[in-house]
Amino acid sequence: MGGVIGSLQAMEAVKYIIGQGQLLTGRLLTYDALKMNFRTVKLPMDKDCAICSDHPTITELIDYEQPGCDFK
Repeated sequence: MGGVIGSLQAMEAVKYIIGQGQLLTGRLLTYDALKMNFRTVKLPMDKDCAICSDHPTITELIDYEQPGCDFK
């Protein structure tokens, strides 16, 4: 089952990188391995989301400094 999900994730990344195909943006793909069934659920948009709303407040990634290890 991990291989199936990993392959789907890799294909989403490829579609994103090459700018082709329909991404799963705004949707959730579920997989029932016992029934071999896929289902797509539309996710509601949060108008107050800090990332994906019409006026986002988070617009870039932050690279936090990690403390070094002093163990010697």
